[in-house]
Amino acid sequence: MLIYVCLSSHGFGHAARQATVLCALHRLKPSWRLVVSSNVSADFLKLVCAAVPVEQRFVGWDVGMIQADALGVDQEKTLASLKALETDLPQRIDQEVAWIGEQNTPVLVVGDIPPAAAVLSERLGAPLVWMGNFGWDDIYEPLGGRFSEYAAAARAQYRQGELLLRCPFSMAMPWGLDEQPLGLTVSALRELPAPLREHLDTIQQPLVLVGFGGLGLAIDPALFRLWPHHHFLMPAPVAPHLRANLKYEANVTLLPESVRPFDVMPFCERHLGKPGYSTFCEALSQDLGMHVVERDGFAEASVLMNGLRSFGQHKILSRHALNQGEWELDQQLVDAIRPIGSKQGAEEAAKALVSVAMNTVQHD
Repeated sequence: MLIYVCLSSHGFGHAARQATVLCALHRLKPSWRLVVSSNVSADFLKLVCAAVPVEQRFVGWDVGMIQADALGVDQEKTLASLKALETDLPQRIDQEVAWIGEQNTPVLVVGDIPPAAAVLSERLGAPLVWMGNFGWDDIYEPLGGRFSEYAAAARAQYRQGELLLRCPFSMAMPWGLDEQPLGLTVSALRELPAPLREHLDTIQQPLVLVGFGGLGLAIDPALFRLWPHHHFLMPAPVAPHLRANLKYEANVTLLPESVRPFDVMPFCERHLGKPGYSTFCEALSQDLGMHVVERDGFAEASVLMNGLRSFGQHKILSRHALNQGEWELDQQLVDAIRPIGSKQGAEEAAKALVSVAMNTVQHD
């Protein structure tokens, strides 16, 4: 059995989410072949999938929203990229149909959440399962103008398929499909390297995990000095000069590239970052208080923030407050309204994929 995941290349959140499911699926069906089709960073995919044997096909299935940085989007560049995708996508689909045919094995297509996964599954005559907390129709439609056409086209494709695995913090997704709601999608925690664990044990101040997704965000190193009684953990910035500057901050520790931010959450008291699906799932699973910077221009953010207010201890910050270092780390958090439900979403999704594959795919 071949599980072929059409994965959005927009940010790292989709890859992080699917990695939790693929790890759970591999435990259930270790002989099944797992393929991720996306332009997401191969290093990141390897980090989140660890020892699970996942093959990668480098295919750009969608555009999503072109981001100016971790908190902003560029609508004009997004429209230009969508236009280019219309030209390039047919050839990409032809190539993948040919490649999958050469594998000579039954296939199940999973879409998270490129609309073109519907075209691929139709060409293959293979079943299709969607998984996500939004579709690009939900994101494009409120923007109006030329985005409305892309929203309508996406929604038509989303209405094809066997099942929608609806993740937490979900938007409307009115696709008329059978649905299964999922709990939080998180993977198992991994042990930290001994040197990092020993370093964390020596720190007396409260630990704060800082994370702004795959693009990151340039934070003035001087802002960390405003909080001398806290110690900050964060992935190393991509830009070499930012990485070098942060190395000299006494209360900042840059995480090794081999360590997922999730794995240090049990050691932390707070998280400072942006609205993000995988971050919210991970932090909620560890009962970690979140200081979240508001994000404009991306419709998913409001749904995530509503979920945060319902389920997580939190503080909501403005972009201005972030840039001024007014992070409120010494303030009491706002309590959750109600507890989150299941934390077994990855396992629930994996079992659903097994069920669809066993019931709809022709086997030898």
